[in-house]
Amino acid sequence: MQASKFKIPLFIIATVLFGLKTYIVYKYMFNLSIENTMQELILFLNPFVSAYLVFAISVWLKPRRQMKYLRWTMVIGTLVLYLNLVFYRNFTDFITIPVLFQGNNAADLGGSLLSLMHVPDIFLFLDIAIVWFLSKRTTRFAVDFPKAGKIAATAVTFLLLTANVVLAEMERPMLFVRAFDREYLVKNIGIFNYHAYDATMTTKTKAQRVLADGSEVKEIETYMRENTSNDEKTDLFGIAKDKNVIFVSVESMQNFVLDEEVNGKEITPFMNDLKESKDTIFFPNFYHQTAQGKTSDSEFLVENSMYPLPRGAVYFTHASNEYNSLPEILNEEDYYTSVYHANNKSFWNRDSMYGNIGYDKFFDEQSFEENEENSFGWGLEDKAFFEQSIKYLKEQDQPFYSKFITLTHHFPFELPEDKANIDKYDSNSRTLNNYMPTARYTDESLEDFFQQLKDAGLYEDSIIVLMGDHYGISDFHNKAMSQFQGKEIDGYQHVQNQRVPFMIHIPGYDKGKQYDKITGQIDVKPTLLHLMGIDEGNDLSFGTNMFAEDRKDFIAMRDGSFVTDEYVYKSEVCYDRETGEPIEETAEESPCAPFQEKVEKELGYSDSLIYGDLLRFYNFDDGKHQTKEEVEELEKSADQ
Repeated sequence: MQASKFKIPLFIIATVLFGLKTYIVYKYMFNLSIENTMQELILFLNPFVSAYLVFAISVWLKPRRQMKYLRWTMVIGTLVLYLNLVFYRNFTDFITIPVLFQGNNAADLGGSLLSLMHVPDIFLFLDIAIVWFLSKRTTRFAVDFPKAGKIAATAVTFLLLTANVVLAEMERPMLFVRAFDREYLVKNIGIFNYHAYDATMTTKTKAQRVLADGSEVKEIETYMRENTSNDEKTDLFGIAKDKNVIFVSVESMQNFVLDEEVNGKEITPFMNDLKESKDTIFFPNFYHQTAQGKTSDSEFLVENSMYPLPRGAVYFTHASNEYNSLPEILNEEDYYTSVYHANNKSFWNRDSMYGNIGYDKFFDEQSFEENEENSFGWGLEDKAFFEQSIKYLKEQDQPFYSKFITLTHHFPFELPEDKANIDKYDSNSRTLNNYMPTARYTDESLEDFFQQLKDAGLYEDSIIVLMGDHYGISDFHNKAMSQFQGKEIDGYQHVQNQRVPFMIHIPGYDKGKQYDKITGQIDVKPTLLHLMGIDEGNDLSFGTNMFAEDRKDFIAMRDGSFVTDEYVYKSEVCYDRETGEPIEETAEESPCAPFQEKVEKELGYSDSLIYGDLLRFYNFDDGKHQTKEEVEELEKSADQ
């Protein structure tokens, strides 16, 4: 009598293949930091747990439906994994549901997306072909378990999932409560369980506005009054009163290129000279604080002195909220407010958000003349952008507040050879290599812009602020960055690389200096109001005037990392800010722990204001609070 052949179910084969592929992506394609054996174990286990969780459902289906289910779940799962990989290569982050609702931005990405897709990626689809082929042999690889067998297979799912969560909580206690860093979630529960968590959080946050009654605002206001008061007046208060304010958001510019060279040529000669000018105030320790919204997040920070959201972009998800934004305040002070950006007006939902926060005019791509000579990469080159903007700027009522957003120095940093005045860098990263010529080109365009302002008679009656909006080189290029900077890119150096240029140029000031204090984009709004001599006593702000002596003692990043005068905190490691060395853990509390609590509280307060649209319960004219009933009555009157 011949013994029956042992049969391996296709859902087990699919689990092994998909789990192994996912682990390879985690380990070798995502830049996930592994700090100990427990993290390595969890990273290895969770892809198989997630795969089994999905594929084991097939045991409840009839044989032919089993095969169809396994084929298409392999395809869908692979697409989810691959889209996250492509997204990660640019942003060093993972896709969230709010980001998916920003999908209309993808139409403007063009070649940027193609540059993130690599030929070897095709091997990530090999397991689909294997499962697809085997699924055609239904009788060999399908299962027909009795009811008890189906229940048992499903029970294994919950056992594995429970074991994964327990190990994750052991490795990082309160993982789901303190989930500022998506990398920790992916490392501990896997990309697919992370997406399930993200869906849950999206549903939860959608309900917050409906349930909010305004009582939360009082607690947040008290915190702000105690920690971020901007009542102090310095010698610079009102120095820009009634002057034009020209704010330039310099795309993807980071401090690591300042005062550096490629093959003997300065990367940013104009900005190098400008920061040393007697009319310029320069903050070398100024940090961007953006998240998934990138440039729109930097705008939101500057306009509102509130933090961006941990998931998605406020410009998309909460564009209709009530704010007390910088342009609204300046409109009340008789400033004309405008934005110049040679891109699609709907990109980052700017056309909706700008109207809500009070900008008088948005000069989008329709305001500029583009042709083959002056357009490349993301669109109109910066030199042509500034040159064409001057005629509009001269026609504006004065004083004005005008924001300019550059484009040329944008990933993937494309620049025609005949326009490059500096060599590419030589490393294993095409992105970093290309970064240098476009940085130089934008630097040249800024120099031209200053001269154009002088020629137009606008320079002397204006102050000009330059700010890098966010990073341009992500962690995905750490090896090349380590080569360029001549040092290891650890958690400490990662945070230090988030410093971006921030310069305030005041023609005729003659007392320019360098302020070494730690500052960030959260501080820009109260600083500009201070310079313009505007005392906005009833404003609610998480930032503090950069020139004040009595300042908040930390700068928080959206992922929960932070910088203080003495420490840098990143990925649960506390570093000495001066030496960059990790501080050895002792039985006593880590010196970073008290700041960590403050950071988590402040980020949480900011999220509550946005998710609950809580500022609608606060009257900025008199600083009084309004009840839910009063707000609803006002909203009804407005609708009528």
